[in-house]
Amino acid sequence: MTTHAMIDLETLDTKPSCQILSLGAVKFNPITNDEPHSELYIKPDIDQQHDAGRTTSDSTIEWWSKQDPKVMEEAFSSDGRMNIDLMLDQLTKWLVGTDVIWGHGYGFDITILEDLYRNFDRPIPWQFWQIKDSRTLFSCCKEDPRKKMQSDLHNALADSYFQAKSVQEAYKELGIKR
Repeated sequence: MTTHAMIDLETLDTKPSCQILSLGAVKFNPITNDEPHSELYIKPDIDQQHDAGRTTSDSTIEWWSKQDPKVMEEAFSSDGRMNIDLMLDQLTKWLVGTDVIWGHGYGFDITILEDLYRNFDRPIPWQFWQIKDSRTLFSCCKEDPRKKMQSDLHNALADSYFQAKSVQEAYKELGIKR
């Protein structure tokens, strides 16, 4: 059986060099309706990212100011922040045995993580051919499958879960069986 992972980031910019507020990830099987599992949620150290020259943008910070206060509080709180080296170690170990890695958009989640790995002189723990883009998949559907189910927007773990469930729905709608 092929193991897929969905990764979602909440960030302070849209550039590959952005600071990451949180990472959420789940493993799943896109062919079945089995629940996503093996959740991973990490809030990387903001000061360490700042010191490494990672970026923020006024427009993204302004966008965050318009989000649900509860979601914003979770994203910005300093509780549970993790050292970047430890975060990258944990993500790398979590990805062992994963065959396919999904992000929502070809140039966002995965590109940002690749930049972070490079920024901290770490090898990227996947090959380019393992990466898939859920945004492109969803655009092939009659309607974006996320619209039917997502409720907790901009929480990285919730978003990764609903994006994984949406990939399952898209596979079903499009008749993809492998």
